[in-house]
Amino acid sequence: MKEYKPEDLRNVVVVGHGGSGKTSLTEALLFDSGTITRLGKIEDGNTVSDYDDEEHARGLSVNAAVLPMEWKNCKINLLDTPGYIDFVGEVNSAIRAADMGVVVVDAAAGVEVGAELDWSFLDEAKLPRFVYINKMDRDNANFDQTVDQLRTKFDVPITPVILPIGARDTFSGVIDLVNMKAYSGSDNKEIAIPANLQAEVDAARQQLVENAAEISDELMLKYLDGEELTADEVITALAEGSKSGAMVLVLAGSSLRNIGVRQLLDAIVDFGPNATDVERVALAGATGEETEIVASQTNPLVVQVFKTLADPFVGRLTYFRVFSGVMTSDSRVWNANKGTEERLGQLFYPRGKEQITTERVTAGDIGVVAKLVATSTGDTLCDRGTPFTMAPIVYPDPLYSAAVFPKSKADLDKLGSALARLVEEDPTLRLERNTETNETILSGMGESHVQIAARRLAQKFGVEILTDVPTIPYRETITKIAQAEGRHKKQTGGRGQFGHCWVRFEPLERGGGFEFTSEVFGGAVPKNFIPAVEKGMREAMEQGVIAGYPTVDFRAVIYDGSYHPVDSSELAFKLAAHLAFKNGIPQAGAVLLEPVMEIKVTVPDSFMGAIMGDLNTRRGRVLSMEQVRGNGVVVAQVPLAEIQRYATDLRSMTQGRGIYSTSFSHYDIVPQQLVEKIAAASAAKRQEEKE
Repeated sequence: MKEYKPEDLRNVVVVGHGGSGKTSLTEALLFDSGTITRLGKIEDGNTVSDYDDEEHARGLSVNAAVLPMEWKNCKINLLDTPGYIDFVGEVNSAIRAADMGVVVVDAAAGVEVGAELDWSFLDEAKLPRFVYINKMDRDNANFDQTVDQLRTKFDVPITPVILPIGARDTFSGVIDLVNMKAYSGSDNKEIAIPANLQAEVDAARQQLVENAAEISDELMLKYLDGEELTADEVITALAEGSKSGAMVLVLAGSSLRNIGVRQLLDAIVDFGPNATDVERVALAGATGEETEIVASQTNPLVVQVFKTLADPFVGRLTYFRVFSGVMTSDSRVWNANKGTEERLGQLFYPRGKEQITTERVTAGDIGVVAKLVATSTGDTLCDRGTPFTMAPIVYPDPLYSAAVFPKSKADLDKLGSALARLVEEDPTLRLERNTETNETILSGMGESHVQIAARRLAQKFGVEILTDVPTIPYRETITKIAQAEGRHKKQTGGRGQFGHCWVRFEPLERGGGFEFTSEVFGGAVPKNFIPAVEKGMREAMEQGVIAGYPTVDFRAVIYDGSYHPVDSSELAFKLAAHLAFKNGIPQAGAVLLEPVMEIKVTVPDSFMGAIMGDLNTRRGRVLSMEQVRGNGVVVAQVPLAEIQRYATDLRSMTQGRGIYSTSFSHYDIVPQQLVEKIAAASAAKRQEEKE
């Protein structure tokens, strides 16, 4: 593949709700550009972008794939992304490498929640975009209704540049409103504009010209004066408006029937931004001063890694976008994030699972290199003498957690390093050790995400794991003041043990933790034994009296006691503190606490009733409800125990059209009717661990 100048490069991320046809569209684009000679199908498992075994098994994209192609003397790097919400991290990564987006929308389903989420990601990255209304041949396909939805949901002029000829079983071609030409069939044969559509075409063309005129004051004045805009003026205005994000161009077609696909290729080249059109900012050197990065081969090297993949045959693959300068094979670069030098081997252009050898990757282009040692996703590579650091890629917080356990002793030895490598490859996975429950927790965006991570552990690193629902980190506390005696006395011949203390237990506000103070006067308990009482109290509070969970949010005050000049010791007073705790906490109104999460659920309006009813069954407390552009948004507080598998449940309730996010809110008292069940489960687990 030849080398291209930055102005001849187009980096395009293809996004959309799961099932909207992104992979089929990219396959058709590859075919029409002459990159491949045969159209693959998802059900046959032979598309260029879906090459992973998991993708073949599930029939959906799991990884973002880079698909370069050539069209009109330009190179287009398509980044095909998964639509399934579990793999949203791949979308975030791909957006960082792109200069524009194509939002694929199903003509029958309309603008779904996944498309809105991707739209918000493109907004955050300040990237312009097109909309491609796909599946015009599908039952219930409705172009006009989908365009109306786009206009309702998004605050930007929606400008169709393509009209479909027919819909559903009568869909046969498209009309190009820019050049006022019609094309029929998969061979893109030029035909006359159908007479029955002429009025609709004229109205759509008029709207297009009006939107184009609004791009500049000069054109607007000309248009208001009744002068007709020239074809070149319209094309220039559409390109300017599209690149700046002032308007969103809408195209339509059917990727499976390969209709309307060439028009998208033309639009990407004619109206999409090239690698020099999107502003990039990096922090320069030690000063941290913001510096604009210009895509030029003569400027200092600035490269960002947007994806890391562990390949069982070639090792770690590092995908990167060159924002400035030139990256060359067999050279050395500086990792500004890690403060270390990396030696580059052979560089490649990626195309799905293939790698095409190249000696250099220039400004604006995308490449891949194998076996970097220290570099991970988000890192910036540059020249050591002119270091730059680009902003990190922001990933959403995980929604689904699983406790992971090694399947065998052999797996235990390799588990830690394998999990670390897995998380490095996929930044949306999180790994933590819960010290309260003594579990290793692997968190991702959903059940499928964690399942695939477990299979990758086995396939790539030879480590098998078992997963289970994480133990809820319950806590215990007290609700009233109580006092109790702790008296430890033991005589076994020779020196005995004696420790005696009176302790008052006082509740603290939620989140108050634990406080220990002394009100002992007159030497009833010698000062040197008081720290032992505190130590004993801290040990005892690790296992509460209700269900064995840590006791929190209370103050323990030692106010009296006694000692024996010979038999008293630190150990004796520590054991006395244990007894005081066990005697006093039940009298102080001990209760069980559970973590409560704040959850924000976004679903189409039609599902709101089902969501509200479901939240009520989960002991949820609704804080707010609002309607936002055809969607309902509910904010509620729900106990963690009730939503550990909410990612799966929500998809089931909303046919995959709902999304949500959570954050920890507070700990609250568990209803009494549930306490006995929780205590029994906790006791059974402790017994199992002993055995």
